[in-house]
Amino acid sequence: MLKLRTLNKISRQPQSLVSPLQMARGNQDNMSDVSSLARPLREFTWTANHGVFRAFGKYYSTWPSNNDGRSSIELTKPFGSLPKYVKIVEVGPRDGLQNEKEIVPTTVKVELIRLLASSGLPVVEATSFVSPKWVPQFGDAKDVMEAIRNVEGARLPVLTPNLKGFEAAMAAGAREVAVFAAASESFSRSNINCSIEESLKRYHEVALLAEKLSIPIRGYISCVVGCPVEGKVSPSQVADVAKKLYDMGCYEISLGDTIGVGTPGSVVPMLQAVMNVVPVESLAVHFHDTYGQALSNILVSLQMGIAIVDSSVSGLGGCPYAKGASGEFICRHLGRASGSKAATALSKVTPYVSKL
Repeated sequence: MLKLRTLNKISRQPQSLVSPLQMARGNQDNMSDVSSLARPLREFTWTANHGVFRAFGKYYSTWPSNNDGRSSIELTKPFGSLPKYVKIVEVGPRDGLQNEKEIVPTTVKVELIRLLASSGLPVVEATSFVSPKWVPQFGDAKDVMEAIRNVEGARLPVLTPNLKGFEAAMAAGAREVAVFAAASESFSRSNINCSIEESLKRYHEVALLAEKLSIPIRGYISCVVGCPVEGKVSPSQVADVAKKLYDMGCYEISLGDTIGVGTPGSVVPMLQAVMNVVPVESLAVHFHDTYGQALSNILVSLQMGIAIVDSSVSGLGGCPYAKGASGEFICRHLGRASGSKAATALSKVTPYVSKL
């Protein structure tokens, strides 16, 4: 890595950086007159102590050095090009509906899954075999699985929080499952009432049985950049949980920004840490759009080589997520208007576009 000087003390919004050409050459000589070398980099995304900028058509991630944190940044290798193919994992019927206060009729859930599968999506997460006591919305998981038994064109995994849930899923005909852990100790205890280590022990039991039955298992990690209790989450914590899930047999690890506080500046170092211990082809990203950063985070993830992205139809769900949902079918049944930022923007633009 090259250490590079900046014109001003690094802050939340650095005014200018040394010329990217000077950076690339690594020339640290004659730095007394840095004003002649520095110029504003307008394509710069900066958050707290991390940043992402674009130079000569390539993207770089930066952060203050560990020595003084004042006048130098570290330059990582440029981001690669976008992947040729991106797999979309649709989680709306599970992750999206779990936060709905009103119980959605089983027939509506089944129709939603059918529509999503027929749209060409390769994976549609169907339901969750959690205790109805904790999540009443999925008290009909067995009935949903029975109704979608003959749905073709998409894989239909289900969430299983423990061995009991896994066994219930198998009895209902599930052919793929997922487990969920957290990178935040506080969130793990509040969400699933156990420590991270305890949750991983549970999932290890599930993974062993899944392997015996040749059932693919996916792993989710919550709070990969921020926690509603602890605040910032260290990339090393995320990497540790990801490696343990991968080592126990999870073929894919989905990294979730549960409260939507991530930006490219915080997502990049998190992904770099995880990619050091888990192959990039086994990683997926799961971004909530609470503060309008989901698309930016997805873009920077794609540029780093991630080729699997979770989606939730109509902007459903979240923890928390932007209120409401868009989409004619599901919104009609939920009885409310769109809360999706993209759908809201399009609804404002469409009348004008139609006049062109």
